[in-house]
Amino acid sequence: MAADAVSTGRNADAQEADRQYVILGRFSAVHGVRGWLKVYSHTDPIEKILDYRPWLVGEDRKPYDSVTGQKHGKGLIARLQGVDDRDTAAVLIGRDIAVERSRLPALPDGRYYWADLIGLEVVNHEGLRFGHVRRIMPTGANDVLVIHGERERLVPFVMDKYIRQVCLEHGVIHVEWDADF
Repeated sequence: MAADAVSTGRNADAQEADRQYVILGRFSAVHGVRGWLKVYSHTDPIEKILDYRPWLVGEDRKPYDSVTGQKHGKGLIARLQGVDDRDTAAVLIGRDIAVERSRLPALPDGRYYWADLIGLEVVNHEGLRFGHVRRIMPTGANDVLVIHGERERLVPFVMDKYIRQVCLEHGVIHVEWDADF
């Protein structure tokens, strides 16, 4: 969300409104004929997305309080109240699932929600500005910041090794990373 606000030059009011919500997943496909949808979840574990209500769907953030869901193979499927057939469900494919930020638990110091890191400026130990965090990739071993500036850079999100400081207040991540990488 914040990365889009940075790259599209949206006004400060729109950026602040975006910070009130966190995207936890999106609908990726229909499943069957009774309104079930496949869900791509950003939560860990993936079924944790089912713990949050209401789901605020799409750009208009239509609320769904009643959500039924379950693991299905390696993925997740869900059904929303009022979405009872394949055609109605198909309209939701590609739409984001957000929740109000206030619904998320507070994190201890040194822990961050990905949504808080997206859009932050990244500066290395020499003061060189690399660009802004566009997205974050999970790799299994550690998460990796994907930074867009004059070129794309990938920096492992490993505190006290590559990540020297995260300053949410100033919108900056200070990294120990060579400019040539």
